[in-house]
Amino acid sequence: MRRSDQRRDAVFALYQQDVTNRPLSALLVDAKPFTIELAEGTDQHVGEIDEVISEFAKGWDINRIAPLEKNIMRVALYEMNYRDDIPREVAIDEAVETAKNYSGTDAPGFVHGILGAAAREMEADAPWVRRPAPADWKKSATAWSRSPPDCATRTSPMPTPASSLPRRPS
Repeated sequence: MRRSDQRRDAVFALYQQDVTNRPLSALLVDAKPFTIELAEGTDQHVGEIDEVISEFAKGWDINRIAPLEKNIMRVALYEMNYRDDIPREVAIDEAVETAKNYSGTDAPGFVHGILGAAAREMEADAPWVRRPAPADWKKSATAWSRSPPDCATRTSPMPTPASSLPRRPS
């Protein structure tokens, strides 16, 4: 079974837990190890993850977000912050694909907007830190990571502003 399918199964298990109040362990009885890791890890950090969703879902109360979209974002944010083996871009792409396949027409853009904003904030706060330590992840709405090590410096060049790029002839 592909990781994409296992990721989807983790989202569905968390969704069912939200909607039916069944214990997660009962929903994961025949699940693959990766599905179990994602679902249980997300469930352990759901409060912190929901704070992040609330911060970037401007004008939306967390309880107004559809349960499926909320759990798609929860799993992706868990992967982005607690899984070193999954690049942030992959977590976002998988979440958007899941939203395209199983949610309404506006959901992929909504999911991408929130996850993209969260990823940009994480990168801006600590571009040299791949992942914050779990205990330090969510001190406040803007403190995403621990302090950088003394030897850490950013060596990548600054991006070129779009206004300074050559324009294509009309």
